[in-house]
Amino acid sequence: MLTLPSSVRIFAAVEPVDARKSFDGLAAVVRESLGSDPMGGHLYFFLNRRGDMAQILFWDRTGFVVMRKRLESGTFRLVRNAEGNKSHVEIDAAELGLMLEGIDLGTVKRRKRFKWEPQSTIEEKSATT
Repeated sequence: MLTLPSSVRIFAAVEPVDARKSFDGLAAVVRESLGSDPMGGHLYFFLNRRGDMAQILFWDRTGFVVMRKRLESGTFRLVRNAEGNKSHVEIDAAELGLMLEGIDLGTVKRRKRFKWEPQSTIEEKSATT
């Protein structure tokens, strides 16, 4: 499981990207296709056309880092499709970790873990009991 600060956002490109692209090529895709700043401190996730190779690009304050993973069998799948004609979707660290493990999240159901209530609602309930 990946542990990232909550300020780091993860963007997955919807369209496949040539797996031969490296630092500069992926940074250009982030700028031109995704419309974002590759040096902004966020992670950018890419799949190749066959879906057997994933790449992650991020800036670590001193330079670009590219991480790659190739599956020996099977393919990676994006968690969800982009709404409208967007070029990317935002995913969270848990989804990224599961995707990198080769788990198809289309068949996985996420269950609710807690019910959040504003503090004023909790105080109102305790005052009436």
